[in-house]
Amino acid sequence: METADSLPSFVELTGTSPRQKVVDIGARHISGEPVYAPLLRGGAATVVGFEPDEDAVADLNTRKNPGDIYLPYAVGDGGRHTLHICAAGGMTSLLKPNPLAMELFHGFPVWSEVVATQEIDTVRLDDVPETEGATFLELDVQGAELMILQNAVERLRRAYVLHVEVEFLPLYEGQPLFSEIELFLRGQGFVLHRFTPLTSRVLKPLMLGNDIYAGMSQIVWSDAIFVRDFLRLDLLADEELLGLAHIAYDCYRSADLALRLLAEHDRRSGGSLARAYLFGLRDRAPREPAAVA
Repeated sequence: METADSLPSFVELTGTSPRQKVVDIGARHISGEPVYAPLLRGGAATVVGFEPDEDAVADLNTRKNPGDIYLPYAVGDGGRHTLHICAAGGMTSLLKPNPLAMELFHGFPVWSEVVATQEIDTVRLDDVPETEGATFLELDVQGAELMILQNAVERLRRAYVLHVEVEFLPLYEGQPLFSEIELFLRGQGFVLHRFTPLTSRVLKPLMLGNDIYAGMSQIVWSDAIFVRDFLRLDLLADEELLGLAHIAYDCYRSADLALRLLAEHDRRSGGSLARAYLFGLRDRAPREPAAVA
């Protein structure tokens, strides 16, 4: 198929645009636009964002779309924790940086230096009423992902897609790694859809092209995309099929997953969304997609 930017949107292909509620934990994106930006451009989503930095929240609230809300809360287990403020703001965490892991990579010992600590209260996602009905959750919280998810079981019951930063090495002390997060989410009815992207860093002392950001053999982290278990479509309501198809296609260009979900919706309703979707894609692909059985 063509590049993602050149493909038509979900609403252009199907004529339907399900409403979405995005919960973004760690809403101050360091660079670029969020992965859920296509939902916002389509006017089909509102955002509930969290950032413990009040200045960042104030800035986000000056730029928000109507209906969005940004809250100055640290999300966790509802308890009081020590926030470790690092030299690089993107490494600030409820967990203490792990020097054994940080010393393996160029730049990380400097970036992860704890310059201050602060005692903060956290909130459970299940206890924040503004997050009720969330369909898409994004977490970028430097090691506290599993803590947050374990205290968001009610919110996970309604969510279609989770976009979670995961690590494969313990960059923070006591940090749950990808395998632990995947096992928990599997128990909540989610499956891993894909990683986007897998990020590696070259191990010291090797330096490639004098570039401390260069990767090589060791995968360190990724964003893991979890979706409702599509092996059990019988457990998804009609609106969940459409909502998951919408996010899968518009945010990740997972055209194949979206088609299976639409086909199941058509099977139940007697509709023709899958055929309209295929027809819309037909002239955009190098070969015509196979007909729906």
